[in-house]
Amino acid sequence: MKFEDIKGFAFDLDGVIADSARLHSKAWHQTADTVGTTWTPELAENLKGVSRMDSLEMILKAGGHENEYTQAQKEELATAKNTQYLELVKTLTPDDVLPGMKAFLDELKANGYKMSVASASKNAPTILKQLKVMDYFEGIVDPAKLHAGKPDPEIFSLAADVLGLAPANVAGLEDSGAGIQSINAAGELSIGIGSELSEAAVRFDRTDEVSLAAIKAKLA
Repeated sequence: MKFEDIKGFAFDLDGVIADSARLHSKAWHQTADTVGTTWTPELAENLKGVSRMDSLEMILKAGGHENEYTQAQKEELATAKNTQYLELVKTLTPDDVLPGMKAFLDELKANGYKMSVASASKNAPTILKQLKVMDYFEGIVDPAKLHAGKPDPEIFSLAADVLGLAPANVAGLEDSGAGIQSINAAGELSIGIGSELSEAAVRFDRTDEVSLAAIKAKLA
């Protein structure tokens, strides 16, 4: 994709706009302790960008507990995790927008780019309101309408629909491997934030490196 083709941007939320990923990790760590699964940095990393029930299944499997809980019990565990997470979300402020991202949102708005949010989190609206950045976005993909999670392309395809743009005119920002695969499969330009995202068309190590000029330079 050429830089000139980009008309809109679809943002993942956790780890891209906000450091709410640490809140998820804190809540999931408590769930892991509850079911007796050892919490590791690798497990925390693998849960990035994954839906709530899929994350719970990964935690249970990591500890060999996948056959020990009924579906109803799993749903209780997932609900308890979400309750804990929502309590943590209430502590978010605009200071929790990741470094450089507020400036990037301002730059996109000033230059007439459309923006949407492609997050698996059902709590995205609450988080964006806490961060006071909701008004930047045309809309948020509703996770309840998804048939498959990342790396399936559906969420980023819908994020393009929210913008009223063809995938070929959208750039997606992600900090997870599954998210980058989702963007690529949707036919959009993938912008990865993180040193390990080798499949991203454009990659930055940190959020404060992202700007229109930097994206243009990397595509040149």
